[in-house]
Amino acid sequence: MKFDVAIIGSGLAGLSVALHLAEQRKVAVISKRALLDGASNWAQGGIAAVLDSGDSYDEHISDTLIAGSGLCDEAATRYIVEHGREAIEWLIEQGVPFTTDASAELGFHLTREGGHSQRRIIHAADATGHAVQVTLEQKIRAHPNITLLEDHYAIDLITTKKIDGKGVSPQCLGLYAKNVKTGKVLTISAGHTVMATGGAGKVYLYTTNPDTATGDGIAMAWRAGCRVANMEFIQFHPTCLYHPYAKSFLISEAIRGEGGLLKLPGTEGEDAGKRFMPDHDERAELAPRDIVARAIDFEMKKRGLDHVDLDISHKSPEFLKEHFPTIYARCLEFGIDITTQPIPVVPAVHFTCGGVVTDLSGRTDLPGLYAVGETAYTGLHGANRLASNSLLECVVIGRATAKYIEQQPTPKGRPLPAWDESRVIDADEEVVIAHNWDELRRFMWNYVGIVRTNKRLERAQHRIRLLKEEIDEYYTHFRISRDLLELRNLVQVAALIIESALSRRESRGLHYSQDYPETLAKALPTVLTPDEPKPKYYNKPDRRA
Repeated sequence: MKFDVAIIGSGLAGLSVALHLAEQRKVAVISKRALLDGASNWAQGGIAAVLDSGDSYDEHISDTLIAGSGLCDEAATRYIVEHGREAIEWLIEQGVPFTTDASAELGFHLTREGGHSQRRIIHAADATGHAVQVTLEQKIRAHPNITLLEDHYAIDLITTKKIDGKGVSPQCLGLYAKNVKTGKVLTISAGHTVMATGGAGKVYLYTTNPDTATGDGIAMAWRAGCRVANMEFIQFHPTCLYHPYAKSFLISEAIRGEGGLLKLPGTEGEDAGKRFMPDHDERAELAPRDIVARAIDFEMKKRGLDHVDLDISHKSPEFLKEHFPTIYARCLEFGIDITTQPIPVVPAVHFTCGGVVTDLSGRTDLPGLYAVGETAYTGLHGANRLASNSLLECVVIGRATAKYIEQQPTPKGRPLPAWDESRVIDADEEVVIAHNWDELRRFMWNYVGIVRTNKRLERAQHRIRLLKEEIDEYYTHFRISRDLLELRNLVQVAALIIESALSRRESRGLHYSQDYPETLAKALPTVLTPDEPKPKYYNKPDRRA
């Protein structure tokens, strides 16, 4: 199959690129499951942008830099923030049904979330991602220049180095993708290939991410020779619903933005029902996510708790049902009435702040390959992502990447080798793969979590080496399955997270080390380079102009 542009991933970043290019180019959107099965569809809170005259770019930039603990790229942050309004206006033009407010300047309701000094979060009730994705999905399915390949799993990139060996000019030529339903592997040729595969939350046992978040784009780009940066900064969302049957359900930051209070659970005892965030930070519940997550983790470990409570029952039932209909309904399914009861919550992995090093046009180190959204490292998020900046980055950089590709000639294609289908299936190995998947996620949670030590990181690194050897053997000798491919990618991403965490000898943002509790005066990103014997740390990514 041959396309001008192949986009791997169907979240907001990928769909934004596709819709901006489809008028001029033949585009393929490759989705490993159904189009709406990615993390963008799960996003509750909204999109941060300067939309009111009482707000300013400088304030939004300042809030982002403060949350990012000195590691945000200021030029990238300014570019993304200053292009926020036009990105929102484009989504409005597409028909996204944001929540209205007749008294607001733009006519839409704006809320506030942790780390923001102003109300600047435009949203569609508490299911913004779903509203955006459904709107764009309809346009994607209807466009004659877009070929949608759902249930197709990207296996690996095809590069000149893989085909011709070393010494040739590096170029991405396309990818191999497996049709999950038929088992057939397609060879997809593309002049431009865009990674929009999301983050790597499933590398951990507890996450707010969907099952699709297995770090595929980061792992594939690394194997193709691209640098990655800041992989140690894994954002734990402070408030995931705690219930044995509630898988990965996020309780939006906006609950705290609208007055929700974090309290110790219980009804008896001196501390039962006591607020604890004021003891940890003067911003209390509106502190950035890394601070709130660590505070909850501290209180749970100190007191032997399974969870803490998030209480917004002091607001009127009408207000809660209007602003948080999804959360209200979902909690009610589990017997929790948020209008009268607190919500039991725990921290869970939410966002990958690092990723494949790109410039502001999405370009990676490999010509012909681009990365957008959570897969990419633009420098916006630094050591901790400011709430609701992620969807903003998806649209702004997605549009910029499409604009850059539009200006480039489409390379002439060349014959590409077919995938080797001669491997055998061994049912026993499928069981081992499932066991390895579980082991990986458990030791990453226990050893590479919210609070880290060198000893735990070194234990995790040792286990990763053993797992990687096993998986490389499976990949070489057995027919590929989705579980094997996802496990291969997760193990690679886990190795990058651990390597990055071991190299950072300080505590900053989302990376907190008991061995190095101080924060260094100079803030530098962690950059890993695949083709060098020893990874280089703390060297500023030299971005393309």
